[in-house]
Order: sequence, then C-alpha cells, then structure tokens
Amino acid sequence: MSVLICIPARYASTRYPGKPLVPLTGAGGAAKSLIQRTWEAAQGVDGARVVVATDDDRIAAASVGFGAEVAMTSSACRNGTERCAEALDALGGDFEIVVNLQGDAPLTPVWFLDDLVAGLRAAPRAEAATPVLRCDGRALNGFLEDRRAGRVGGTTAVFGADRMALYFSKEVIPYTGKTYPDDAPETPVFHHVGVYAYRPEALRAYAGWHEGPLERLEGLEQLRFLEQGRALLCVEVEARGRQFWELNNPSDVAKIEAMMAEMGIE
Repeated sequence: MSVLICIPARYASTRYPGKPLVPLTGAGGAAKSLIQRTWEAAQGVDGARVVVATDDDRIAAASVGFGAEVAMTSSACRNGTERCAEALDALGGDFEIVVNLQGDAPLTPVWFLDDLVAGLRAAPRAEAATPVLRCDGRALNGFLEDRRAGRVGGTTAVFGADRMALYFSKEVIPYTGKTYPDDAPETPVFHHVGVYAYRPEALRAYAGWHEGPLERLEGLEQLRFLEQGRALLCVEVEARGRQFWELNNPSDVAKIEAMMAEMGIE
C-alpha cells in the first residue's frame, strides 16, 4: 500500500518569517531554498508520493518551480499535522501511511523515513510514530548552549520500555546531572527528529481534537496525541555518521551550511 509524504510549509513563522524560502548553500556553492532541500530529501523514499502542503502562494510558486506537487491548504491550520490532515482530505487518496516531513529538516537522511514507516507497520498498537536519535556529546552540548543563550533549539524525547512516548520538550530532558565532551559517542538524551508517520484514521481524528495545555505551552504538536492518551511510537534511528539539525532560528543557517559542507552535500 502507498505512502504519502507531506511537507507542510507556512510563511508566517513566529520565530523565523519566510523560513521555507531561506536559501541554504551546499558544499558545491549552489544555493537552494530550505523547502527545496527538504523536498529533495524525501525523493529517496521508494514508491512514496511527495507533496508540499502550504497556504502561501509564494511557497507554492517556488515549489512548483523546482518540480514539486503542491496541495493548497487553509491558513487556519494551527500546525503541520493539521495541515497534513487537510492535504490528505484534499488529495482524497487511499494511503496506508502519511508521513509529515516538516519543512525545516533538510538534513533528514532517507533511512530515517524508511525506518519510521517500517516501525509503524510493525507496531499495530501505535497510531503514530516519530524518530528519535540518541545525542552524542556535540549534539547535547549544542542543545545546552542554545538554552543558556535563551534560544529554543531542538526538541528532546523520553519514552518507556515499550518505546511509546512519555513526553517531548524544548527543554533538555532527562536531566543528566553531568557534562559530556563533544567527542562522547552517546549520551542519555534523545533528540526528537521532527518527522511523523500517521495511520490516516489517526491523522483525521487529530484535527478534531482540541489543543491541550501542554501542546500550547511547549508549542509541540505531537503532545496532542499524548494528551489524548494515544500511543505514539518512538523509533530509534541511527546517524550513520550523518549530522542532523533542524532550522529553527536564523543562527541555524550557518550551522546547517557548515554541516552540509562537512558532509559534502551539494
């Protein structure tokens, strides 16, 4: 059965207006927009239909310009999951799984997406799934540096023995009580990768649930599943030598471009 990869993108970001159209320069000197690089990352998933979901004509025009299929959605969508739900209804397709690849994750390796889909297929109790990546010392110290500077950087996740999510936060959780050198291969902290896979019925139900207090406070859409008592699977993925970072703040542009240069991403 088919997989839909939906890339929700809006222009009016609170922290970084116009973020999807920000150019990122690769190792070879070519500049491509954030939305294009995210769309290109999704192309490696075999057999998936990839769609940019937006309410903005500028993002839609840019996406059509580099060859993407676009689904226009309402400006009333409060987050990317609601936008994916609208896109699913607009497309009217019979999909087994819908993947929400947020438009600020251009460094997402294709195996993150493959492992995510496989994880949800293998966990019938789960209504949705999301990847988590164990932080090395460098990544954890980057999170802590952001918080000390008053910036909101990446999101961290904690989960139970059954791999079902217990909580997600923009704070660094769990508290470790110690520091780790940059070259530490692993720490107890898991970086939440901003990608989701949903069963279509769960995605459609999500749009009808009210935003809860935890989602509102943290600004994390996945907390709506937890506040509704729904099973959200955390799928641990491996970096395989790749660096991963989302573009959350203007300062992240230079950080991501440096990672692209280091990894040889054109």
